[in-house]
Amino acid sequence: MKAMPWNWTCLLSHLLMVGMGSSTLLSRQPSPPSQKRSFVTFRGEPAEGFNHLVVDERTGHIYLGAVNRIYKLSSDLKVLVTHQTGPDEDNPKCYPPRLVQTCSEPLTTTNNVNKMLLIDYKENRLIACGSLYQGICKLLRLEDLFKLGEPFHKKEHYLSGVNESGSVFGVIVSYSNLDDKLFIATAVDGKPEYFPTISSRKLTKNSEADGMFAYVFHDEFVASMIKIPSDTFTVIPDFDIYYVYGFSSGNFVYFLTLQPEMVSPPGSTTKEQVYTSKLVRLCKEDTAFNSYVEVPIGCERSGVEYRLLQAAYLSKAGAVLGRTLGVRPDDDLLFTVFSKGQKRKMKSLDESALCIFILKQINDRIKERLQSCYRGEGTLDLAWLKVKDIPCSSALLTIDDNFCGLDMNAPLGVSDMVRGIPVFTEDRDRMTSVIAYVYKNHSLAFVGTKSGKLKKVGVRIASQERMPCCWNCKAISDQRVQPLLCYFLHVSGNSF
Repeated sequence: MKAMPWNWTCLLSHLLMVGMGSSTLLSRQPSPPSQKRSFVTFRGEPAEGFNHLVVDERTGHIYLGAVNRIYKLSSDLKVLVTHQTGPDEDNPKCYPPRLVQTCSEPLTTTNNVNKMLLIDYKENRLIACGSLYQGICKLLRLEDLFKLGEPFHKKEHYLSGVNESGSVFGVIVSYSNLDDKLFIATAVDGKPEYFPTISSRKLTKNSEADGMFAYVFHDEFVASMIKIPSDTFTVIPDFDIYYVYGFSSGNFVYFLTLQPEMVSPPGSTTKEQVYTSKLVRLCKEDTAFNSYVEVPIGCERSGVEYRLLQAAYLSKAGAVLGRTLGVRPDDDLLFTVFSKGQKRKMKSLDESALCIFILKQINDRIKERLQSCYRGEGTLDLAWLKVKDIPCSSALLTIDDNFCGLDMNAPLGVSDMVRGIPVFTEDRDRMTSVIAYVYKNHSLAFVGTKSGKLKKVGVRIASQERMPCCWNCKAISDQRVQPLLCYFLHVSGNSF
């Protein structure tokens, strides 16, 4: 299908979960900024909640993952087709699910919360994974949401038993003449024996193939996965890795996470639990996951530490910001939102900061850590391996920018935190989502807030000056609406 003549220049795709009710609203702003802004809206069923959204870059069609339903919408938010995914009889304690064998647990009518929504462009299909039956997925034809496949008979088909909509993140790695890969990252909810926290899976051309979602590599000793050791839970009983964002760049796949750790406050002999934001990196071609490295990230401004990751988005530097940062216009930047402190994951403080990271600097820090570990310095230094405290082993080899690990010194953690550059702070209305793009060589970010406002921020680093927001979306913010999403067309008319 031919692409639409307009350009999607801004899409706030991390839904703003702001509401106090159960209704859903999707909005767009079609008019240029000089005119009075009116909004076209799409409202879901009263009992539904919107979970995930993706836009077909070729057509502009919107695919919306909701509770018990998948929607296909036109660019002006008209419903083109729907596909029902639930509810159905289930019990989260049924493993394997009742589709495979009889379950002794009592079954109840259970909603299917959409946990992951991805477009597989190569095969022209939508991957929609839900909370029913331990997280099985449907493969739907993009054109009409016809079900092409729904694998459920193998343990590899159960991606996550966690019912929270934001518990799973997926990244597709595409090849021209081979089957694609799907990297899956998920919280495990205390069930590491059932679910790897990160794995790479096969995306077969045939949606009904027996090998769909099989591990890229699996033998008696090694597999394309990372599992949290069970003894980790003896140190931190509620340990999990919570995935906030994922992307691919160059030869690597990245995930941004929140992880609990036990630390001793200054001057104290007792330990307390805090949450640390970490970036996880893997080589795309590493079938044994020997390249797994994680590095803590955070932000600081005026003596205030912002350490709880809320959202992230990968964008380019652009010519203006690139000159300031000493990078090329097409170099990757990570736009991130952090809330203050480290102690409260579920009830984050309202103080928050928008920060940027130069991806190359993070990769350079990882390379330094790899080089030191392969010189035999330090330990693997992972919070979820602390019970073992495994020392690094020395080896004579050259570690360059694309080093993908050996069957030693892995998985590996970086001790020192990489600090981002703060560009915007908010003290009262916590920022919860972010998207960024380059317009006329300038780098711009849109951030969504806890109360449903949307702010446009221009990034000027040289003078540490914050550009004024063009506007705040107050008119469309309804405290009773959950969730709220805005996106914008024809941004070329905006001034900043």
